[in-house]
Amino acid sequence: MSSVKRVLIANRGEIAVRVVRACRALGIESVVVTSTADRDGMAARLADRAVCIGPGPASQSYLVTDNVLSAALGAGCDAVHPGYGFLSENPEFAAACVGEGLVFIGPRPEAVAQAGDKARARELARSAGIPILSGSPVLESAKDAVAAAGELGYPVLLKAAAGGGGRGMSVVENETELAARWPAAKAEAQSAFGDGRLYVERFIRNARHIEVQVLGDKHGNVIHLGERDCTLQRRHQKVVEESPAPNLPEDIRQDIRRSGVRFAEALELDSAGTVEFIYDADTRDYAFLEFNARIQVEHPVTEMVTGVDLVAEQIRSAAGERLRIKQEDVEISGHAIEVRITTEDPARGFLPHPGTVTEWIAPAGDGLRVDSHCEPGYVVPPFYDSLLAKIIASGPTRDVAADRMVAALGGLRVTGVPTTADFARAALDHPDFRAGTVTTDWIASRGLPDYLEKSA
Repeated sequence: MSSVKRVLIANRGEIAVRVVRACRALGIESVVVTSTADRDGMAARLADRAVCIGPGPASQSYLVTDNVLSAALGAGCDAVHPGYGFLSENPEFAAACVGEGLVFIGPRPEAVAQAGDKARARELARSAGIPILSGSPVLESAKDAVAAAGELGYPVLLKAAAGGGGRGMSVVENETELAARWPAAKAEAQSAFGDGRLYVERFIRNARHIEVQVLGDKHGNVIHLGERDCTLQRRHQKVVEESPAPNLPEDIRQDIRRSGVRFAEALELDSAGTVEFIYDADTRDYAFLEFNARIQVEHPVTEMVTGVDLVAEQIRSAAGERLRIKQEDVEISGHAIEVRITTEDPARGFLPHPGTVTEWIAPAGDGLRVDSHCEPGYVVPPFYDSLLAKIIASGPTRDVAADRMVAALGGLRVTGVPTTADFARAALDHPDFRAGTVTTDWIASRGLPDYLEKSA
Protein backbone atom coordinates (compact mmCIF):
# COMPACT_ATOMS: atom_id res chain seq x y z
CA MET A 1 0.00 0.00 0.00
CA SER A 2 2.72 2.37 -1.11
CA SER A 3 0.50 5.45 -1.52
CA VAL A 4 -0.85 5.40 2.05
CA LYS A 5 1.66 5.29 4.89
CA ARG A 6 0.23 7.68 7.50
CA VAL A 7 -3.48 8.37 7.98
CA LEU A 8 -5.05 11.31 9.75
CA ILE A 9 -8.27 10.26 11.48
CA ALA A 10 -10.63 13.23 11.42
CA ASN A 11 -13.00 11.92 14.06
CA ARG A 12 -13.35 10.87 17.67
CA GLY A 13 -14.80 8.20 19.94
CA GLU A 14 -15.36 4.60 18.96
CA ILE A 15 -14.95 5.13 15.20
CA ALA A 16 -11.56 6.79 15.73
CA VAL A 17 -10.48 3.79 17.80
CA ARG A 18 -11.81 1.46 15.10
CA VAL A 19 -9.82 3.20 12.35
CA VAL A 20 -6.64 3.28 14.46
CA ARG A 21 -6.86 -0.47 14.86
CA ALA A 22 -7.47 -1.01 11.14
CA CYS A 23 -4.42 1.11 10.32
CA ARG A 24 -2.30 -0.85 12.75
CA ALA A 25 -3.41 -4.14 11.19
CA LEU A 26 -2.36 -2.81 7.77
CA GLY A 27 1.00 -1.55 9.01
CA ILE A 28 0.00 2.10 8.56
CA GLU A 29 0.72 4.90 11.02
CA SER A 30 -2.24 6.77 12.47
CA VAL A 31 -2.64 10.35 13.65
CA VAL A 32 -5.81 11.33 15.52
CA VAL A 33 -7.15 14.85 15.78
CA THR A 34 -8.74 15.73 19.10
CA SER A 35 -10.55 18.57 20.74
CA THR A 36 -9.51 19.67 24.19
CA ALA A 37 -12.33 17.49 25.53
CA ASP A 38 -10.87 14.35 23.91
CA ARG A 39 -7.11 14.76 24.10
CA ASP A 40 -6.77 12.24 26.94
CA GLY A 41 -9.16 9.75 25.36
CA MET A 42 -8.54 6.21 24.20
CA ALA A 43 -8.16 7.08 20.51
CA ALA A 44 -5.47 9.65 21.30
CA ARG A 45 -3.55 7.13 23.38
CA LEU A 46 -3.82 4.28 20.85
CA ALA A 47 -2.79 6.32 17.80
CA ASP A 48 0.85 6.90 16.91
CA ARG A 49 0.25 10.60 17.42
CA ALA A 50 -2.54 12.95 18.48
CA VAL A 51 -3.00 16.58 17.45
CA CYS A 52 -5.34 18.90 19.34
CA ILE A 53 -7.20 21.14 16.89
CA GLY A 54 -9.49 23.24 19.07
CA PRO A 55 -11.93 23.55 21.95
CA GLY A 56 -14.64 21.05 22.84
CA PRO A 57 -17.50 22.29 20.64
CA ALA A 58 -17.31 20.53 17.26
CA SER A 59 -17.89 23.83 15.46
CA GLN A 60 -14.53 24.97 16.85
CA SER A 61 -12.60 21.73 16.28
CA TYR A 62 -13.80 18.68 14.36
CA LEU A 63 -15.84 20.73 11.88
CA VAL A 64 -13.09 23.26 11.10
CA THR A 65 -11.68 22.14 7.75
CA ASP A 66 -8.57 24.35 7.95
CA ASN A 67 -7.64 22.96 11.37
CA VAL A 68 -8.05 19.35 10.23
CA LEU A 69 -6.02 19.91 7.06
CA SER A 70 -3.29 21.76 8.95
CA ALA A 71 -3.03 18.82 11.34
CA ALA A 72 -2.78 16.36 8.45
CA LEU A 73 -0.12 18.31 6.60
CA GLY A 74 1.81 19.23 9.73
CA ALA A 75 1.94 15.60 10.83
CA GLY A 76 3.15 14.44 7.42
CA CYS A 77 0.03 12.42 6.64
CA ASP A 78 -0.71 11.29 3.10
CA ALA A 79 -4.36 10.33 3.67
CA VAL A 80 -7.42 11.35 5.71
CA HIS A 81 -10.12 9.04 7.06
CA PRO A 82 -13.21 11.03 8.05
CA GLY A 83 -15.10 8.26 9.92
CA TYR A 84 -18.82 9.03 10.11
CA GLY A 85 -20.54 12.29 11.01
CA PHE A 86 -18.63 15.57 11.21
CA LEU A 87 -16.96 16.16 7.80
CA SER A 88 -17.39 12.64 6.42
CA GLU A 89 -20.02 13.58 3.83
CA ASN A 90 -18.90 17.13 3.18
CA PRO A 91 -17.88 17.35 -0.50
CA GLU A 92 -15.96 20.59 0.04
CA PHE A 93 -13.85 18.87 2.69
CA ALA A 94 -13.23 15.86 0.44
CA ALA A 95 -12.22 18.21 -2.39
CA ALA A 96 -9.98 20.22 -0.06
CA CYS A 97 -8.16 17.04 0.96
CA VAL A 98 -7.57 16.13 -2.66
CA GLY A 99 -6.52 19.69 -3.44
CA GLU A 100 -3.82 19.46 -0.76
CA GLY A 101 -2.50 16.23 -2.26
CA LEU A 102 -4.06 14.04 0.44
CA VAL A 103 -5.85 10.77 -0.27
CA PHE A 104 -9.47 11.06 0.90
CA ILE A 105 -10.53 7.68 2.29
CA GLY A 106 -14.05 7.74 0.95
CA PRO A 107 -15.80 8.25 -2.37
CA ARG A 108 -14.44 10.88 -4.76
CA PRO A 109 -15.70 14.40 -3.97
CA GLU A 110 -18.10 14.48 -6.94
CA ALA A 111 -19.79 11.30 -5.71
CA VAL A 112 -20.01 12.66 -2.16
CA ALA A 113 -21.71 15.80 -3.52
CA GLN A 114 -24.18 13.89 -5.68
CA ALA A 115 -25.08 11.40 -2.94
CA GLY A 116 -25.40 14.10 -0.28
CA ASP A 117 -28.08 15.94 -2.22
CA LYS A 118 -31.19 13.81 -1.69
CA ALA A 119 -32.95 15.27 -4.71
CA ARG A 120 -30.01 14.50 -7.03
CA ALA A 121 -29.59 11.05 -5.49
CA ARG A 122 -33.26 10.28 -6.18
CA GLU A 123 -32.82 11.25 -9.82
CA LEU A 124 -29.73 9.06 -10.11
CA ALA A 125 -31.69 6.13 -8.65
CA ARG A 126 -34.53 6.76 -11.10
CA SER A 127 -32.11 6.85 -14.04
CA ALA A 128 -30.62 3.53 -12.88
CA GLY A 129 -34.06 1.90 -12.97
CA ILE A 130 -34.41 1.72 -9.18
CA PRO A 131 -37.84 2.32 -7.61
CA ILE A 132 -38.13 5.60 -5.71
CA LEU A 133 -40.87 6.83 -3.41
CA SER A 134 -43.40 9.23 -4.85
CA GLY A 135 -42.25 12.70 -3.96
CA SER A 136 -41.84 16.27 -5.07
CA PRO A 137 -38.88 18.17 -6.47
CA VAL A 138 -37.23 20.74 -4.20
CA LEU A 139 -39.94 23.18 -3.13
CA GLU A 140 -39.84 26.96 -2.97
CA SER A 141 -42.52 27.68 -0.40
CA ALA A 142 -45.02 26.26 2.08
CA LYS A 143 -47.72 26.84 -0.51
CA ASP A 144 -45.85 24.65 -3.00
CA ALA A 145 -45.39 22.00 -0.31
CA VAL A 146 -49.11 21.95 0.49
CA ALA A 147 -49.91 21.55 -3.21
CA ALA A 148 -47.41 18.72 -3.63
CA ALA A 149 -48.59 16.94 -0.49
CA GLY A 150 -52.16 17.21 -1.67
CA GLU A 151 -51.25 15.27 -4.79
CA LEU A 152 -49.28 12.63 -2.85
CA GLY A 153 -51.85 12.20 -0.06
CA TYR A 154 -51.23 12.52 3.66
CA PRO A 155 -49.27 11.65 5.70
CA VAL A 156 -46.06 12.82 4.04
CA LEU A 157 -42.45 13.20 5.11
CA LEU A 158 -41.08 16.73 5.01
CA LYS A 159 -37.38 16.24 4.29
CA ALA A 160 -34.23 18.34 4.03
CA ALA A 161 -32.62 17.91 0.61
CA ALA A 162 -29.19 17.87 2.25
CA GLY A 163 -30.21 15.80 5.28
CA GLY A 164 -28.90 12.41 6.26
CA GLY A 165 -28.45 9.93 9.08
CA GLY A 166 -32.15 10.14 9.97
CA ARG A 167 -31.97 13.89 10.58
CA GLY A 168 -33.84 16.64 8.82
CA MET A 169 -37.17 14.89 8.40
CA SER A 170 -40.57 14.91 10.05
CA VAL A 171 -43.91 13.21 9.49
CA VAL A 172 -46.72 15.61 8.65
CA GLU A 173 -50.34 14.49 8.95
CA ASN A 174 -52.31 17.28 7.29
CA GLU A 175 -52.21 20.60 5.42
CA THR A 176 -52.40 22.79 8.53
CA GLU A 177 -49.52 20.95 10.18
CA LEU A 178 -47.41 21.16 7.01
CA ALA A 179 -47.90 24.90 6.63
CA ALA A 180 -47.07 25.44 10.30
CA ARG A 181 -44.03 23.16 10.21
CA TRP A 182 -42.45 24.63 7.07
CA PRO A 183 -40.62 27.69 8.54
CA ALA A 184 -39.06 25.74 11.41
CA ALA A 185 -38.06 22.85 9.12
CA LYS A 186 -36.39 25.24 6.70
CA ALA A 187 -34.50 26.97 9.52
CA GLU A 188 -33.44 23.63 11.03
CA ALA A 189 -32.17 22.36 7.68
CA GLN A 190 -30.20 25.56 7.12
CA SER A 191 -28.70 25.36 10.61
CA ALA A 192 -27.86 21.64 10.54
CA PHE A 193 -26.74 21.22 6.93
CA GLY A 194 -26.07 24.72 5.64
CA ASP A 195 -28.83 24.11 3.10
CA GLY A 196 -32.46 25.02 3.74
CA ARG A 197 -33.98 23.27 0.71
CA LEU A 198 -36.95 21.00 1.45
CA TYR A 199 -39.16 18.52 -0.39
CA VAL A 200 -42.00 16.15 0.50
CA GLU A 201 -42.17 12.41 0.05
CA ARG A 202 -44.88 9.78 0.53
CA PHE A 203 -44.83 8.30 4.02
CA ILE A 204 -45.19 4.54 4.51
CA ARG A 205 -46.66 3.55 7.86
CA ASN A 206 -45.92 -0.18 7.91
CA ALA A 207 -42.32 0.38 6.87
CA ARG A 208 -39.07 -1.45 7.29
CA HIS A 209 -35.64 0.09 6.74
CA ILE A 210 -33.33 -2.10 4.65
CA GLU A 211 -29.86 -1.04 3.52
CA VAL A 212 -27.26 -2.62 1.25
CA GLN A 213 -23.55 -2.44 1.98
CA VAL A 214 -21.66 -1.78 -1.25
CA LEU A 215 -17.97 -1.62 -1.96
CA GLY A 216 -16.15 -0.25 -4.99
CA ASP A 217 -12.64 0.46 -6.22
CA LYS A 218 -11.02 2.88 -8.64
CA HIS A 219 -11.01 0.25 -11.39
CA GLY A 220 -14.77 0.08 -11.90
CA ASN A 221 -15.45 -2.94 -9.70
CA VAL A 222 -18.51 -2.83 -7.43
CA ILE A 223 -19.95 -5.55 -5.18
CA HIS A 224 -22.49 -5.82 -2.38
CA LEU A 225 -21.94 -7.47 1.00
CA GLY A 226 -25.56 -8.30 1.72
CA GLU A 227 -28.16 -6.20 3.45
CA ARG A 228 -28.83 -4.93 6.96
CA ASP A 229 -32.17 -4.37 8.66
CA CYS A 230 -32.21 -1.08 10.61
CA THR A 231 -35.94 -0.94 11.28
CA LEU A 232 -35.88 -0.54 15.06
CA GLN A 233 -35.59 3.23 15.32
CA ARG A 234 -36.32 6.13 17.63
CA ARG A 235 -37.07 9.50 16.02
CA HIS A 236 -35.54 8.26 12.76
CA GLN A 237 -32.34 7.26 14.62
CA LYS A 238 -31.31 3.60 14.48
CA VAL A 239 -31.31 1.65 17.74
CA VAL A 240 -30.71 -1.96 16.64
CA GLU A 241 -29.25 -3.22 13.34
CA GLU A 242 -28.90 -6.75 12.06
CA SER A 243 -27.79 -8.78 9.08
CA PRO A 244 -29.23 -10.46 7.15
CA ALA A 245 -32.71 -8.88 7.21
CA PRO A 246 -35.28 -11.22 8.81
CA ASN A 247 -38.60 -12.14 7.18
CA LEU A 248 -37.66 -10.62 3.83
CA PRO A 249 -38.97 -12.55 0.81
CA GLU A 250 -35.99 -13.98 -1.05
CA ASP A 251 -36.93 -12.41 -4.37
CA ILE A 252 -37.14 -8.99 -2.69
CA ARG A 253 -33.83 -9.58 -0.91
CA GLN A 254 -32.05 -10.31 -4.18
CA ASP A 255 -33.75 -7.40 -5.98
CA ILE A 256 -32.72 -4.96 -3.25
CA ARG A 257 -29.12 -6.20 -3.34
CA ARG A 258 -28.99 -5.82 -7.14
CA SER A 259 -30.51 -2.35 -6.88
CA GLY A 260 -27.82 -1.38 -4.39
CA VAL A 261 -25.11 -2.43 -6.84
CA ARG A 262 -26.81 -0.62 -9.74
CA PHE A 263 -26.93 2.61 -7.77
CA ALA A 264 -23.29 2.28 -6.75
CA GLU A 265 -22.30 1.62 -10.36
CA ALA A 266 -24.28 4.65 -11.56
CA LEU A 267 -22.48 6.74 -8.93
CA GLU A 268 -19.13 5.24 -9.99
CA LEU A 269 -18.48 4.35 -6.37
CA ASP A 270 -14.82 3.82 -5.53
CA SER A 271 -15.09 3.21 -1.77
CA ALA A 272 -17.46 1.82 0.83
CA GLY A 273 -21.02 3.13 0.92
CA THR A 274 -24.54 2.18 1.89
CA VAL A 275 -27.67 2.31 -0.27
CA GLU A 276 -30.76 2.68 1.92
CA PHE A 277 -34.25 1.50 1.02
CA ILE A 278 -37.72 1.58 2.51
CA TYR A 279 -39.73 -1.64 2.32
CA ASP A 280 -43.53 -1.71 2.58
CA ALA A 281 -44.39 -4.97 4.32
CA ASP A 282 -48.04 -4.65 3.21
CA THR A 283 -47.43 -4.31 -0.53
CA ARG A 284 -43.99 -5.99 -0.77
CA ASP A 285 -42.74 -2.89 -2.59
CA TYR A 286 -39.39 -1.28 -1.90
CA ALA A 287 -37.99 2.10 -2.86
CA PHE A 288 -34.69 4.00 -2.71
CA LEU A 289 -34.24 6.34 0.25
CA GLU A 290 -30.70 7.68 0.19
CA PHE A 291 -27.03 6.86 -0.19
CA ASN A 292 -24.49 7.26 2.61
CA ALA A 293 -21.04 7.99 1.19
CA ARG A 294 -19.14 6.85 4.28
CA ILE A 295 -18.66 3.98 6.69
CA GLN A 296 -21.83 3.34 8.70
CA VAL A 297 -22.13 3.08 12.47
CA GLU A 298 -23.58 -0.39 11.94
CA HIS A 299 -20.85 -1.73 9.65
CA PRO A 300 -19.70 -4.38 12.19
CA VAL A 301 -22.76 -6.58 11.63
CA THR A 302 -21.77 -6.91 7.97
CA GLU A 303 -18.20 -7.68 8.99
CA MET A 304 -19.41 -10.39 11.35
CA VAL A 305 -21.44 -12.26 8.73
CA THR A 306 -19.04 -11.81 5.79
CA GLY A 307 -15.60 -11.79 7.42
CA VAL A 308 -14.69 -8.66 5.40
CA ASP A 309 -12.93 -5.79 7.20
CA LEU A 310 -14.74 -2.82 5.69
CA VAL A 311 -12.43 -0.14 7.08
CA ALA A 312 -9.39 -1.95 5.72
CA GLU A 313 -11.14 -2.25 2.34
CA GLN A 314 -11.88 1.49 2.40
CA ILE A 315 -8.19 2.20 2.89
CA ARG A 316 -7.09 -0.26 0.21
CA SER A 317 -9.54 1.18 -2.33
CA ALA A 318 -8.42 4.72 -1.54
CA ALA A 319 -4.83 3.63 -2.13
CA GLY A 320 -5.79 2.48 -5.62
CA GLU A 321 -5.88 -1.25 -5.00
CA ARG A 322 -8.42 -3.47 -6.73
CA LEU A 323 -11.07 -5.21 -4.65
CA ARG A 324 -9.66 -8.46 -3.38
CA ILE A 325 -13.03 -10.21 -3.48
CA LYS A 326 -15.53 -10.73 -6.27
CA GLN A 327 -19.29 -10.93 -5.89
CA GLU A 328 -19.26 -14.71 -6.14
CA ASP A 329 -16.79 -14.84 -3.25
CA VAL A 330 -19.15 -13.08 -0.83
CA GLU A 331 -20.79 -15.49 1.61
CA ILE A 332 -23.30 -14.48 4.27
CA SER A 333 -22.79 -16.83 7.20
CA GLY A 334 -25.01 -16.86 10.28
CA HIS A 335 -26.62 -13.77 11.78
CA ALA A 336 -25.36 -10.67 13.60
CA ILE A 337 -27.11 -8.01 15.68
CA GLU A 338 -25.74 -4.66 16.85
CA VAL A 339 -27.03 -2.51 19.71
CA ARG A 340 -25.91 1.07 20.26
CA ILE A 341 -25.23 1.90 23.90
CA THR A 342 -25.74 5.61 24.47
CA THR A 343 -25.68 7.82 27.55
CA GLU A 344 -29.36 8.67 27.32
CA ASP A 345 -32.14 8.18 29.84
CA PRO A 346 -35.07 6.25 28.29
CA ALA A 347 -37.31 7.07 31.24
CA ARG A 348 -36.84 10.81 30.54
CA GLY A 349 -37.50 10.77 26.81
CA PHE A 350 -33.96 9.63 25.99
CA LEU A 351 -32.48 12.82 27.39
CA PRO A 352 -28.69 12.90 26.80
CA HIS A 353 -26.72 12.70 30.02
CA PRO A 354 -23.07 13.83 30.05
CA GLY A 355 -21.07 12.80 33.10
CA THR A 356 -18.30 10.54 34.35
CA VAL A 357 -18.36 6.78 33.82
CA THR A 358 -17.34 5.45 37.21
CA GLU A 359 -17.57 1.76 36.26
CA TRP A 360 -17.24 0.13 32.83
CA ILE A 361 -17.18 -3.65 32.44
CA ALA A 362 -17.85 -4.76 28.88
CA PRO A 363 -19.45 -8.16 28.23
CA ALA A 364 -17.41 -10.98 26.74
CA GLY A 365 -18.22 -14.41 25.37
CA ASP A 366 -18.74 -16.48 22.27
CA GLY A 367 -19.83 -14.47 19.24
CA LEU A 368 -19.47 -11.10 20.99
CA ARG A 369 -17.63 -7.99 19.83
CA VAL A 370 -17.57 -4.62 21.59
CA ASP A 371 -16.48 -1.47 19.72
CA SER A 372 -15.96 1.30 22.25
CA HIS A 373 -13.78 4.13 23.48
CA CYS A 374 -15.19 3.86 26.99
CA GLU A 375 -13.30 2.97 30.16
CA PRO A 376 -13.61 3.68 33.90
CA GLY A 377 -13.15 7.38 34.53
CA TYR A 378 -14.17 8.41 31.01
CA VAL A 379 -15.85 11.81 31.02
CA VAL A 380 -18.73 11.94 28.54
CA PRO A 381 -18.52 15.42 26.98
CA PRO A 382 -21.66 17.49 26.41
CA PHE A 383 -20.58 18.50 22.90
CA TYR A 384 -21.09 15.36 20.81
CA ASP A 385 -23.45 12.45 20.23
CA SER A 386 -23.96 10.20 23.23
CA LEU A 387 -22.64 6.91 21.79
CA LEU A 388 -20.57 4.99 24.33
CA ALA A 389 -20.24 1.63 22.61
CA LYS A 390 -21.59 -0.78 20.07
CA ILE A 391 -22.19 -4.35 21.16
CA ILE A 392 -22.34 -6.88 18.35
CA ALA A 393 -23.54 -10.46 18.84
CA SER A 394 -23.39 -13.15 16.20
CA GLY A 395 -24.48 -16.75 15.95
CA PRO A 396 -25.48 -19.47 13.52
CA THR A 397 -29.13 -18.30 13.69
CA ARG A 398 -30.99 -15.09 14.51
CA ASP A 399 -32.37 -16.54 17.74
CA VAL A 400 -28.89 -17.51 18.93
CA ALA A 401 -27.55 -14.05 18.10
CA ALA A 402 -30.48 -12.40 19.90
CA ASP A 403 -30.05 -14.62 22.97
CA ARG A 404 -26.36 -13.79 23.09
CA MET A 405 -27.16 -10.08 22.81
CA VAL A 406 -29.70 -10.22 25.63
CA ALA A 407 -27.15 -11.99 27.82
CA ALA A 408 -24.45 -9.48 26.84
CA LEU A 409 -26.65 -6.51 27.71
CA GLY A 410 -27.41 -8.13 31.04
CA GLY A 411 -23.68 -8.51 31.66
CA LEU A 412 -22.76 -4.94 30.76
CA ARG A 413 -21.84 -2.90 33.83
CA VAL A 414 -21.96 0.89 33.58
CA THR A 415 -22.31 3.29 36.48
CA GLY A 416 -22.11 7.06 36.70
CA VAL A 417 -24.34 7.74 33.70
CA PRO A 418 -27.63 6.23 32.52
CA THR A 419 -27.58 4.14 29.36
CA THR A 420 -29.99 2.60 26.90
CA ALA A 421 -28.83 -0.96 27.64
CA ASP A 422 -31.91 -2.04 29.60
CA PHE A 423 -34.22 -0.50 27.02
CA ALA A 424 -32.45 -2.37 24.21
CA ARG A 425 -32.60 -5.59 26.19
CA ALA A 426 -36.36 -5.20 26.65
CA ALA A 427 -36.77 -4.54 22.92
CA LEU A 428 -34.79 -7.64 21.93
CA ASP A 429 -36.81 -9.77 24.32
CA HIS A 430 -40.12 -8.48 22.94
CA PRO A 431 -42.19 -11.01 20.94
CA ASP A 432 -42.53 -8.52 18.07
CA PHE A 433 -38.77 -8.24 17.64
CA ARG A 434 -38.29 -11.98 17.94
CA ALA A 435 -40.94 -12.50 15.27
CA GLY A 436 -39.26 -9.95 13.00
CA THR A 437 -42.43 -7.89 12.69
CA VAL A 438 -41.33 -4.49 14.05
CA THR A 439 -41.70 -1.41 11.86
CA THR A 440 -39.94 1.95 11.93
CA ASP A 441 -42.57 3.49 14.24
CA TRP A 442 -42.71 0.51 16.62
CA ILE A 443 -40.87 2.21 19.49
CA ALA A 444 -43.07 5.30 19.28
CA SER A 445 -46.34 3.43 18.85
CA ARG A 446 -45.78 0.42 21.09
CA GLY A 447 -42.28 -0.44 22.20
CA LEU A 448 -41.46 2.72 24.13
CA PRO A 449 -44.77 2.91 26.06
CA ASP A 450 -44.43 -0.79 26.94
CA TYR A 451 -40.93 -0.26 28.29
CA LEU A 452 -41.78 2.84 30.27
CA GLU A 453 -44.75 1.10 31.85
CA LYS A 454 -42.53 -1.80 32.97
CA SER A 455 -39.82 0.49 34.29
CA ALA A 456 -42.13 2.86 36.16
